[in-house]
Amino acid sequence: MSRERYEMVVGLEVHVQLKTRTKAFCGCSTDFGAPPNVNTCPTCLALPGALPVLNERAVELATRAALGLGCTVNPTSVFARKNYFYPDLPKGYQISQFDQPLASGGSVVIGKSEKGTDIQIGITRLHMEEDAGKSIHDRYPGVTAIDLNRAGVPLIEIVSEPDIRSSADAGAYLRTLKQILQYLDVSDVSMEEGSLRVDANISVRPPGQAKLGTKTEVKNMNSFSAVERALEAEFERQCGLIDNGGRVEQQTLLWDAARETVRPSRTKEGSHDYRYFPEPDLRPLLLDTKWIDDAHKNLPELPDARKARLAADFGIAPSEVEQLMATPALAEYFEAVARASNDGKAAYNWVMGEVLATLRASGQHLDLFRVRPADLAELLNLVRDGAVSHTAAKRVFAIMVETGKPAAQVAADEGLSQVGDEGAIATWVDEVLEEHPAEAKRYLSGEKKLQGVLVGFVMKKSKGRADPKRVNQLLSSRGG
Repeated sequence: MSRERYEMVVGLEVHVQLKTRTKAFCGCSTDFGAPPNVNTCPTCLALPGALPVLNERAVELATRAALGLGCTVNPTSVFARKNYFYPDLPKGYQISQFDQPLASGGSVVIGKSEKGTDIQIGITRLHMEEDAGKSIHDRYPGVTAIDLNRAGVPLIEIVSEPDIRSSADAGAYLRTLKQILQYLDVSDVSMEEGSLRVDANISVRPPGQAKLGTKTEVKNMNSFSAVERALEAEFERQCGLIDNGGRVEQQTLLWDAARETVRPSRTKEGSHDYRYFPEPDLRPLLLDTKWIDDAHKNLPELPDARKARLAADFGIAPSEVEQLMATPALAEYFEAVARASNDGKAAYNWVMGEVLATLRASGQHLDLFRVRPADLAELLNLVRDGAVSHTAAKRVFAIMVETGKPAAQVAADEGLSQVGDEGAIATWVDEVLEEHPAEAKRYLSGEKKLQGVLVGFVMKKSKGRADPKRVNQLLSSRGG
């Protein structure tokens, strides 16, 4: 089988849980990790007589997501019943949107082509819907358990155009989409907690052919790298099937990460199989045009705009900006430190170095970090002004992490302020020359490269407090 004879065509369906306190159509909590079936009520359990009431906050977040992705928000959208049976779907249907979604159009730019043009993935639609519950197959031998805490949680489904031509581009699209949604602050987008889930539709065709091949849908992927591996495996399977005279069947497949393969789940449904019809218990969703315009004006700064601004304002390289943009919290922390210290490069080095290392070691979130941006900026200013050496600054920082005290106070309390007094430095230099007679003799005889070694000895003896410039000056005046 030759891969070059075929082209991969991929469209992705991304389900994103909105960051609301309560569910889409009732007042139950959306908190993750609660004991099974406690976040439920007659509405999300589909008990007779219970009626849905639309969550206004979910509409606000869904609209913000649509506008941030460049979609056109429709002033009128309609909720529909999507009928299918599954054990964790109490109603026997899901409230979703079908032929009149919340938004359509839009696109995501995932990089540059070899010609320097944008690689753009179109968005077909963005609609609102509720989540199903969760089937748990591995907790009890021979039994599937049902947890309905998730039933009714508000989602948006973002459906891409079939514009993706490689597994790498699929991964790039998902990572870009996740970052945009993070900066829009509409979701936690955590695949581990299920607040971002991906279904991949894939088909193959000869390069240059306009007609799409028969697609399959791959589910059960718990990371972006798993999506990429699953697409590669299904691409190989479809190519091999066609090469051997077979025919691709439209079906739903499950990704088996342990075996690095896909396996059939069920025949892929079409829209007619779901028997969509308008939800009789919910009126059409009507959004005022001015409300939509105001939501667009109040969008937060999007990732591409922030990247360009950080690079321009603080003189840091694009690769460094990408690192800082890992999360909105990290980018905001860096920017606050850089502005307060007026030194973007030093702020980058400390945030990506000491700050992240400390957070990783402790497992702490940046929001709870004791060293606030103003505190770190004060420390950087002390280093810049020569009040604290680079070596001592790391010790000061460690104590700030432990105590939450300001940098100047820690430096004073611990005796870590840099010493510029010539008498004190001369004493340390004399002691070092006495303690290292061989090195001292060679240096005084003209071996200049030893000056750096001796400076290091002095800095160690002074516990980083000696002003290295004054140390160098005194050593130079002694000979060498």
